[in-house]
Amino acid sequence: MGAETLTLIIRTIGECFALLVVLRFLLQMAHADFYNPISQAVAKFTQVPLLPFQKMIPRVAGRDFSALVLALVVKFATLALLFLVNGRSFEPIGLLVVSLVSLLSMILDVYFYAVIASVIISWVAPNSYHPAAQLITQLTEPLFKLAQRVVPPIGGLDLSPILIFLVIQVIQLQLARLVY
Repeated sequence: MGAETLTLIIRTIGECFALLVVLRFLLQMAHADFYNPISQAVAKFTQVPLLPFQKMIPRVAGRDFSALVLALVVKFATLALLFLVNGRSFEPIGLLVVSLVSLLSMILDVYFYAVIASVIISWVAPNSYHPAAQLITQLTEPLFKLAQRVVPPIGGLDLSPILIFLVIQVIQLQLARLVY
């Protein structure tokens, strides 16, 4: 098996698992319905590796940040494995910074695409009872409420998604600058 194939496998598995752990964290923060079948699947896939982190990391203000720490560890391990497979050396502190920026970027991407999906769902199937639609709504609702404080609906038109997209893009630009 070549280095390119191994790189593809490591990156795919690492990024997919990191995404699941990030989703678990974001769904907990949004107080999404735990009994939703998608939430159940995310919880089931991430429970075993998350247990040691939950035992070591105390809750802060009633919030469980152990999933976020696990996601950071997964990002770091994935990047470290990619460097090792490709025969490149790395500095652990630099890799930790890149992992943290990559994690923040992933969180922003999740929100970006969730907002797009929420807007489309509101046009195509408002008040849908599909588990995915409900989860997306529960995930984005706190973000929309926050944005609507700044830009209230005008004549029945909600411009808050535009503000959210703009803020996400600005933050991602700053994160890219930080890495370079």
